[in-house]
Amino acid sequence: MTMSSLKQYTDLFRQERAALDANSPEALNVGRDRAMALLEAAGRLPERSDEGYEKTSVEEMFAPDLGVNVNRVNFPVNVAESFRCDVPNITTLLAVVVNDRFVPTATLLRNLPEGVTVCSLRDADSALLGRWLGKAVEKDDAALAFNSLLLQDGVLIHVAKGVKLTKAIQIVDIFSGQTPLFAPRRVLLVAEEGAEVSVLKCDHTQTQGVEFGSSEVIEIIAGEGAKVDWYDLEESTPETARWCQFRCRQEAHSSLNICAATLTNGSTRNEYLIEIAGDRCETMLSGMAIGSGSQHIDNSSCLVHRSDRSHSDQLFKYVLDDDATGAFEGLIEVAHGARFNEAYQSNRNLLASTGARMHTKPQLLIYNDDVKCSHGATTGQLDSAALFYMRSRGIPLAEARKMLMQAFMVDVVDKIRLENLRDRLRHLLELRFSGNCGDAACATCRGRVAEK
Repeated sequence: MTMSSLKQYTDLFRQERAALDANSPEALNVGRDRAMALLEAAGRLPERSDEGYEKTSVEEMFAPDLGVNVNRVNFPVNVAESFRCDVPNITTLLAVVVNDRFVPTATLLRNLPEGVTVCSLRDADSALLGRWLGKAVEKDDAALAFNSLLLQDGVLIHVAKGVKLTKAIQIVDIFSGQTPLFAPRRVLLVAEEGAEVSVLKCDHTQTQGVEFGSSEVIEIIAGEGAKVDWYDLEESTPETARWCQFRCRQEAHSSLNICAATLTNGSTRNEYLIEIAGDRCETMLSGMAIGSGSQHIDNSSCLVHRSDRSHSDQLFKYVLDDDATGAFEGLIEVAHGARFNEAYQSNRNLLASTGARMHTKPQLLIYNDDVKCSHGATTGQLDSAALFYMRSRGIPLAEARKMLMQAFMVDVVDKIRLENLRDRLRHLLELRFSGNCGDAACATCRGRVAEK
């Protein structure tokens, strides 16, 4: 019988429990025994035989022998190397996470306005962590347990009641090191009543040819009347595995906009669990994925309406080439008694080669009649008539393909409410499709998507 890849992490936990507890805040230590019990009961990480994981084996993602920075060693990192793409500047409050260590910048510490906290979990107020950590969606499962077992630090973003943050907060996650490494990461974002905040999180891998794996949990709590924008950008390497869970809760009259882009990666699984707990909320969830080579990109969403008169909209788009694989499974659930909601979901995909594969599974669970809901999915190829027309006007094939692919992604880009960030993403898309990224992480991009 094949040994589960989970065992290397549970064995490490047993060996290093004392060091883990000594180097972590108490709010993280109290959950370890529960996490261990859940993982032992599960016996393994999710595989393709499990419902909802038909195209992604987390067991395989974390099968490589990856080390864990139990003793909190400082790894050298060059932050500038992760921003070599020529894109418009965005003025942000910047913090860096090197592997799994939070590193605030001088700009962040100097410019944080009153009522806004951005700090490591180890430096956070214990009462605040006790109130909010793990409370976005209170659901115990192997995914959360895997993150909690070895977690030693994370990032807290707290915006007090009524505070409207004018500058975006940027968190740059960087993998750096000469040996294979696993990093558990956690972000807790709390926007109190009437608060407004935008967060840009960027995942980069700085070291080429080294295997890295991350388990990420993003907890977002949008209080009554709060407005939260979360933008997630991944530019990593073929050797990087990422398993990321978003757990979000919205109170009445709140607005939540999540937009994610996977531009370069190895194997990625993003899971979105959003509970709309209050009346008259607005929820937008969108994502784009560009895959070539043997990249694997999986997005899974579960959006639950538990109250009245809210509106949600989901849109995910993929462009896949070579032997890349993609998956999307989306669920809209409208609970008993949740009336007059509108919920929409769409997944549209382009396959640019015969070897590319896409799995899509949109789903609805509606428990009352007073709603407007729809879902749909399409998978096809570039419009041959449009290509012919553009070539007849003197546009080279590669350029015509690039233009059509960029146009295909435009309605996802338009979901971004920050103008400068929209410009940045348009530029990154152009670089990705043309194969001229320049970024260390983008060195794996060879432009195959556009050149065929």
